[in-house]
Amino acid sequence: MLRADVLTTTESKTTRRVSAAALHAFLMDAMRACDLSEADAAIVAGAMLEADLTGSDAHGIFRLPGYVKALKRGAMNPRANIRELERGPATALIDGDHGMGHVVMTYAANLAVELARGAGVGWVGARRSNHAGAGATYAAIPLRRAMVGIYGAASSVNHMAPWGGSEPLLGTNPMAVAIPAGNEPPVILDIATSLASNGAIRTYELDGKPMPEGWVQHRQDGSSITDPRRINEGTYLPMGGYKGSGLSLVIGLLAGPLNRAAFGRDIRDFAAPAGGDGNVGQFVIALDVARFAPLDMFKAEVDRHIRELVSSRRLPGGDDIRVPGMGRAARRAERERDGVPLNAAVLAQVDELAKSLAITPLGARA
Repeated sequence: MLRADVLTTTESKTTRRVSAAALHAFLMDAMRACDLSEADAAIVAGAMLEADLTGSDAHGIFRLPGYVKALKRGAMNPRANIRELERGPATALIDGDHGMGHVVMTYAANLAVELARGAGVGWVGARRSNHAGAGATYAAIPLRRAMVGIYGAASSVNHMAPWGGSEPLLGTNPMAVAIPAGNEPPVILDIATSLASNGAIRTYELDGKPMPEGWVQHRQDGSSITDPRRINEGTYLPMGGYKGSGLSLVIGLLAGPLNRAAFGRDIRDFAAPAGGDGNVGQFVIALDVARFAPLDMFKAEVDRHIRELVSSRRLPGGDDIRVPGMGRAARRAERERDGVPLNAAVLAQVDELAKSLAITPLGARA
């Protein structure tokens, strides 16, 4: 069955390449126009650009219109005052004050690193946060400090039913894990617990194309829905059947109730017309590798195992064997060199948005 853990724009006549510099400058201007501080605007713009550079296109500039709408109507707080509610030697709980999730989770990840430096492990939970984009962005913050990073979230909207059910009471609750390597690209796994992420499905609607069968099932009879305009009639299917449903549950419980955040029927979609206090819950874990093994030894072992895997015997006619993180690294190199491919419909949307924000349209930038 076709998977859509990470959506990557396909180059065609309907796409246009935009330089990373132009994209970053546009995102910065948009965030400034929404009253974010310079520091917070840089965090959000950087996280969204990172998503587009690494191929998580459903979490890049594609999300900008929804974020701006939420900021303008008060569903997201542009000037959030993040507070530490609880703090111990290895754990902390923060209140995001309904700020943009990118800002809240960057704070959480940096705090997790700080705790891990002292205790060997840092676990930071967040409540009253918001949609934060690609989870790998926050798992990679400990990674850059020679640590293992782990991210999990209770999604800001429920699209999945419990296995065997028809009510959307579970989110696509994502998780991301980042593991340091030496000469090889770091191992970075970033997945939704559904077969297809919500962002990936929304891009099919934007393109006016049918979705693959088996991603969304009708709530009444379980039939497959392929028209992305009808997704509200169905529920997203979990990856791996009941296993994906169970994984969504445990991630949601650790990100939601453990952090005094929303879960299940309490989830409120920030993008819905009546959206507001969604009380999104997330967590970041940092593990100091050096507390378990010498860092260079660990990196060398990770490299060795990566090379063993990718050089192992393939099935006849099969694709190259890859390890999570290799595709991200390749896309980053290509897009930093050639620019980010943007869907024409996305470009038209953000250029229309630019008019309302009184900033230079992306299409008019070099």
